[in-house]
Amino acid sequence: MSNYSDFSPHGYQIISELGRNREGGRITWLASNIDTGKQVVLKQFCFAQAGSTWSAYDTYQREIEVLRGLNHPGIPSYLGSFGTPDGFCMIQKYIDAPSLGVARSFRPEEIKEIAVKALEILVYLQNRTLVVIHRDIKPENILVNDQLEVYLIDFGFARIGTQEVFGSSVFKGTPGFIPPEQMRQPTKASDLYGLGATLICLLTSVKSAEIQNLTDHDDPYLINFRHLLPKLNLSLINWLEKMVQPRQSNRFANAQTALEALKALDSRNIIRQPNVEFSTTTLNFRATRLGEKLTQTITISNSVPETHLEGRWEVAPHPHDPPHTPDYHAWISITPAKFIGNRVECYIQVDTSKLMADKLYKRQLFLHTNAYPDIHIVNLEVSTAPVPIERQKISYANLIWLFLICEITTMAIAWVVPVIAAKGVVLGINLAWDSILSGSIVGMKFGAVIATIICPIFILWKKFNRRSDYSNRDMVAAIERSAAGGAFGSIAMGVVGFIVGAVVRSIAQPGPINLIGTILVILMDAIFFAIIGFLVFSSIFSVLCLLCTIIDWLFDDIFLPLTAGLGVSVGMGFILGFHNPFILLALTGTALPFFTILLYSLFKHRRFIAKYRKSEQHLIQP
Repeated sequence: MSNYSDFSPHGYQIISELGRNREGGRITWLASNIDTGKQVVLKQFCFAQAGSTWSAYDTYQREIEVLRGLNHPGIPSYLGSFGTPDGFCMIQKYIDAPSLGVARSFRPEEIKEIAVKALEILVYLQNRTLVVIHRDIKPENILVNDQLEVYLIDFGFARIGTQEVFGSSVFKGTPGFIPPEQMRQPTKASDLYGLGATLICLLTSVKSAEIQNLTDHDDPYLINFRHLLPKLNLSLINWLEKMVQPRQSNRFANAQTALEALKALDSRNIIRQPNVEFSTTTLNFRATRLGEKLTQTITISNSVPETHLEGRWEVAPHPHDPPHTPDYHAWISITPAKFIGNRVECYIQVDTSKLMADKLYKRQLFLHTNAYPDIHIVNLEVSTAPVPIERQKISYANLIWLFLICEITTMAIAWVVPVIAAKGVVLGINLAWDSILSGSIVGMKFGAVIATIICPIFILWKKFNRRSDYSNRDMVAAIERSAAGGAFGSIAMGVVGFIVGAVVRSIAQPGPINLIGTILVILMDAIFFAIIGFLVFSSIFSVLCLLCTIIDWLFDDIFLPLTAGLGVSVGMGFILGFHNPFILLALTGTALPFFTILLYSLFKHRRFIAKYRKSEQHLIQP
């Protein structure tokens, strides 16, 4: 048999009891409308019961009066009332939500959202033509569901407009949530005090009955709570302190002003959090040798007072890295991996012995902190050492210059010699050309024999006495030695030509001679042979220098003689024609080895690289 009251004659069936207030003679029921099946809240006021008086009747009549004129989604609507033998019943819309008086846990961001929605309800009440002041805002009179929808209930102590406030109603509020001026003349700022105290209860997890434990001994209306919220944003603490100022002049003037100030606060920074500052956000490592371990330092600091930075490092996952844990990575280590402090130096070390050579590795480091945002990123770049295979360095610019010099020099020589010979013919007019020609041939042969004998002896003597630096790769030094050999040949051939010319002249034309003409012919022979000697000797000397250089360099710079030979061959080709079989042979003998060795060196280097890369297959890829 049920102990619930029977309200079926009035069209309602009791489902369960929601609450009971014996002092006020009030019982709150959850009931359903028999006709519609909708659930409602039925408040039964029993003034004739023991412990109850009819003095509270005016209070509940005032609540009905207030609710009839309100229309807001945050205020449960009034549905009606009916009398009972010992009092009356009031019917309201049922809200399926517990009050803030029920112990629950809210995040600071959620508490701010609750405060915003509660203030919006107060703004509605204060913007009416007849201002409504609730006068009993506390956790038990604010309902909040799981979707953080806020409802304000219990308007029994509300004041509408400028109606009189009975003294008996003033003292029925909950101590700790009533501002001082409410005893005399409540204002729009009065409800802000109760809402501020309610929010403090939520943030500090203090029950409404214990709120007085936070009040000052000398001023019971001054709530001290700052020390209980060390992590709360100072701006929000200042806002709360202004909400519960004992002097209403120090409070926000109304709900609209308080709402605007609250919305201006950044919801992301409600909790006072450390601020992470890095000395650098990008670390660049460059290895100079294989297997090298590299270390760099990064400084992390926090500039927010009264906070302590906590951090934990983690290497971001990468598809080419082996599986790792937050405490271990295959080739990246961080010390310390975890820390607490407002200025910390962390050492990041990378082990390149597990990485491929001559590659660029890019990774990211995650720093998990108690700051906002909770994850900070540091970029890491590692350039590994070059492949340990020395590549033959070829100076293509020097080879081009050498080719052009040899080509142009060859063409110039081929053009200058015939001109000099023609000059000799003009100056030796009326003289015996046959004697000059025969003398030139003899002189050239004689000079060639001398050069063949003297030059090797001279080179070897310089070589074994260590006074020669033919192995020097400086092109200027090689040219200087070629010029010295040419000068030696010029003098020798000039003397030979002078002697041969005089002898041949005396034999070819016996009898009286033209002294001036004969001297001129002999001098022309000497000059002609000197030029021929310079060209022949410098060429021979250059070839010998190159041969010695090839031996000394052990074919390290084989491109130099091949380039010189190719330049000479091309230069002669322009003079004699490229169809000449000797020119074709010279071009083939120089160009074919040149390009073969060039391509082979490139192919050989690539083959070495490929072979080395094959040995790196077990290493970590970029």
